[in-house]
Amino acid sequence: MSGRRLPLRTELVLPDWFADVEVPESSDGDEARMAFVVDLARRNVEHGTGGPFSSAVFSLEEGALVSVGVNLVEPSLAAIAHAEIVAIALAGRALGSFDCGARGPTELVASTEPCAMCLGAVPWSGVERLVCGASDADARAVGFDEGNKPAGWERLLEKQGIEVVTGVLRDLSVSVLTDYAAGGGTIYNSGTAEGVRGA
Repeated sequence: MSGRRLPLRTELVLPDWFADVEVPESSDGDEARMAFVVDLARRNVEHGTGGPFSSAVFSLEEGALVSVGVNLVEPSLAAIAHAEIVAIALAGRALGSFDCGARGPTELVASTEPCAMCLGAVPWSGVERLVCGASDADARAVGFDEGNKPAGWERLLEKQGIEVVTGVLRDLSVSVLTDYAAGGGTIYNSGTAEGVRGA
């Protein structure tokens, strides 16, 4: 490795099309928040700027949007750049703290149930609620490897004081996954350096 320079930084930058996203001042109810989040996933696919996943952090008290994230694995060349991780990281910047609950209770809304990595990040993030659209099985059905998640992960989060709601606008969320795969989107998993193209 002599003479070779190691990378010293990486960035997670949301795509340019976010400039045209109308940010709601507040959003009441799980379905309204999920509809906003799923729309982000669909735009990410339509613009070819990443995978079919999206997430957002909202204030629980006011319903205000704190941060958003879409899957940036391919454009950022970072296996960890999942939508939940991006939203949590940007929430830290917005709140001025690594703890998403530093300025009041927050929730994470994800277009698909978290993979093993993102599941581990949820309790560390400081959110008090997790709302999911498509299921783990839905993501696996189109070819994504969701990792080794413990059975009953929802109950495990609830034991840590995090409320879990699943299946919100599931059909809408699933349609983004299936459209992505049918359109030849990269089904990236470990060991597939160039990814595996969708059906």
